[in-house]
Amino acid sequence: MTRVTGPLPAQKFSPLDRRSFLRFSAFAGVAAGGAAVLAACGSSSSSSGGGGTSSDGSKFGTVAIQLSWLKNIEFAGEFFADSKGYYKDAGFGKVDLIAGGAAGTTVEAGLDTKKVWLGMSAPMLTAPAVLEGLPAKIVATTYQKNPFCIVSSAAKPIKTPQDMKGRKIGVQDGNQLVFGALLAANGLTPSDVTIVPAQYDPTPLASGEVDGWVSYVTNEPITLAAKGFQNANFLFADYGLPLVAETLTVRQETIDKERDKLKAFLVAEIKGWKDAVATPAESARLAVEVYGKDQHLEAGEQTLEAKAQNDLVVSADTKANGLFTISDQLVAQNIEALGKAKISIKADQLFDLSVLKEVYAEHPELKS
Repeated sequence: MTRVTGPLPAQKFSPLDRRSFLRFSAFAGVAAGGAAVLAACGSSSSSSGGGGTSSDGSKFGTVAIQLSWLKNIEFAGEFFADSKGYYKDAGFGKVDLIAGGAAGTTVEAGLDTKKVWLGMSAPMLTAPAVLEGLPAKIVATTYQKNPFCIVSSAAKPIKTPQDMKGRKIGVQDGNQLVFGALLAANGLTPSDVTIVPAQYDPTPLASGEVDGWVSYVTNEPITLAAKGFQNANFLFADYGLPLVAETLTVRQETIDKERDKLKAFLVAEIKGWKDAVATPAESARLAVEVYGKDQHLEAGEQTLEAKAQNDLVVSADTKANGLFTISDQLVAQNIEALGKAKISIKADQLFDLSVLKEVYAEHPELKS
């Protein structure tokens, strides 16, 4: 998929203007020495991760949910589930939405220490941790497609991986692995392109220092266009790396011992995300005025990002099977894509979609 959005003033882009990929930089450490990372996190547990009746009288009490990033439009469904009382209706006294970010602990480390009950992550982060001994599984996914893309100038567009040949591509340290996987998936090698080490401010693309930039389709293309830089992009997911993203991940013991609690949470999540998909402007308002108020977000930009995000959340499969589902074919594609990133793992080691299937069997009305 290639999108074109419609000279750029000499200005830099504030780090708060775009979704950084720093959340993925932890992958290098996990992949290189996951056991050491997990061991360093300790093994203490948190009362927020437990089940049973809470002192507040609710069925499931309080749970801690770790987001993959800062509180912005990316978590609109969670904002709806909280603000509209879906979590409370499901039996939770309180759901603590804990912001992630560059300085925060990874979801996988939080699950390992039991500081969080559920976290939102990605297969390329969770798989190495599982291979190093973390007893966790992906039980659902918000995004059917990961948002990684190559963004370029509309005047000299890079519309496919083959178009990158002989071009300069800005790649952040934390994204070297996924970019390498993109090359491999399309019969390219690092020598086919000029990889320019980059940070997270896309000004080098706007100033012409590089021809392409590893980005999120829901962020940099929108912020660049808002500042007058016409651009085009293509998704990694459309060229050999159909990885899901914003995956809901829990410990195995949650699946085994707290199944009803997990199902109740998923019901609330589905309701929240149905609202988020249906009302991008209200999603943006909740992000800007309520949950992400301290992030100084811009309503217009967040609304545009919400609309772009819907293309990742909703697919033909989710229309048929319901939000958060992952088809058997997509699971197989994810395992294959991880292999291209040199992560060898079996589907049943990483995914358990049985709980979500039970949710839809018991609540078929949630599909509509």
